[in-house]
Amino acid sequence: MTEENNAILHQGAERSSPYPVSRLAPAFQAPALAAEIERAESMLSARTSAKLRVIADQIKALQAEARKALDEARDEQALTHAECAFKRLPGKIYHLYQRPDGGRYFSMLSPEDWRGAPPHPYLASYRLEADYSWTALEDLEQADDTGDLVQQLLRIDGLASGR
Repeated sequence: MTEENNAILHQGAERSSPYPVSRLAPAFQAPALAAEIERAESMLSARTSAKLRVIADQIKALQAEARKALDEARDEQALTHAECAFKRLPGKIYHLYQRPDGGRYFSMLSPEDWRGAPPHPYLASYRLEADYSWTALEDLEQADDTGDLVQQLLRIDGLASGR
């Protein structure tokens, strides 16, 4: 053996050899090896595509959340800019009406307080929150089970307080 050929030969254990070192070892056929590489490439492509689809779905969901947040901000800004002839206090419920010229204003009087005949069309009722955001009255009436869900999760994990 020449020194040049010796550099090409595998020097480690037979099990880690990149080529058969025994006549009894299975022979590597170029077409079979090419098919195996093609199969591996195909599987890699499928896994990568699946991961990218998941990421694309997450991007779409985040875009939808961003649109929702912007819509809510636009709605809250409109409520904040509605005319109001009194000092707004967090925790109180205010009723929104619309004048014939399109201007909106808040009143402390509900449509029932006007005996069903308010001076202008009634739009909705809102509660002013401590952070000066607005919550629609119909949303207040919906049961909020988020706190119950959090407590259930804490109990499952053994972290809930003795409640």
